[in-house]
Amino acid sequence: MQDVWTIRRVVEWTAKDFESRGIESPKLDAELLAAHALRIDRVRLYLDLDRPLTKDELTAVRALVERRRRREPVAYLLGQRDFFGMTFEVDARVLIPRPDTEILVLEGLRALGVDARGRPLSDAPGPEAPRALDLCTGSGAVACALAKAVPTLTVRATDLSADALAVAARNVAAHGLEARVKLGSGDLFDAARGEAPFDLVTANPPYIPASDIPSLMPDVARFEPHLALDGGDGGLVFYPRIFEGARALLEPEGVVAVEVGAGQAEAVVAIARALGYRDVRAVPDYGSILRVVVGRRPIRDDSR
Repeated sequence: MQDVWTIRRVVEWTAKDFESRGIESPKLDAELLAAHALRIDRVRLYLDLDRPLTKDELTAVRALVERRRRREPVAYLLGQRDFFGMTFEVDARVLIPRPDTEILVLEGLRALGVDARGRPLSDAPGPEAPRALDLCTGSGAVACALAKAVPTLTVRATDLSADALAVAARNVAAHGLEARVKLGSGDLFDAARGEAPFDLVTANPPYIPASDIPSLMPDVARFEPHLALDGGDGGLVFYPRIFEGARALLEPEGVVAVEVGAGQAEAVVAIARALGYRDVRAVPDYGSILRVVVGRRPIRDDSR
């Protein structure tokens, strides 16, 4: 009798295989890859669990399974990742947007006086035509999420990597934000000179200590771009530059919001305070790890 592979069988076999290899969320990964290979959603996958796969379909599933076995991230295999209620194209040229980075977006919106849906947080009006600068934009997820929530916001999004900016450009276009999210190439503030002042500066800079990168989970260490991971010795090399450089580019009540690594918040808060920033605070992520540091521009500032 010919060996028959149904959707159910291939998903169950794949999940067990992934689990034996120490892959996190093995069943979810198996379902996502099977649905992607078959060009259906997960609802249809469950409705068709007992449908036998054709030879070509089985080949397509196996190809993705082999890549995942080598620990290539699922987001790269699918070519997309959901973030802040939006879908972004991703590949090995950019970091994969993480759920905890949504806290950076939420704090950016708070600085602009609105909530996640763009609704005012108080009776005090925010800027009529706010301007934001998103450093180390990568896929453009933070910049696009901010612009989508605030229809009057314009964002300058910069990155040192031309490859990352190519991905960001596709995402900006996919969400119809070309008129309000402008990309620029350069190191941190280089692409934003002459465009100040900004009401908000956001950044998710590289913050992994260089010596820690080889010991990261294989999905990250082998596949995600090291340029976007490497925060130098101790992982803090970018934060003094960001807070120092932002002082000359912010409106008087402008805010800087940066993502930080686990255990780095105290040091980054100290950096911001040493440079005169006001109302400096650290905000926890969904796992209660202090993930975002926020500060308001110094009152007296000779950097302009």
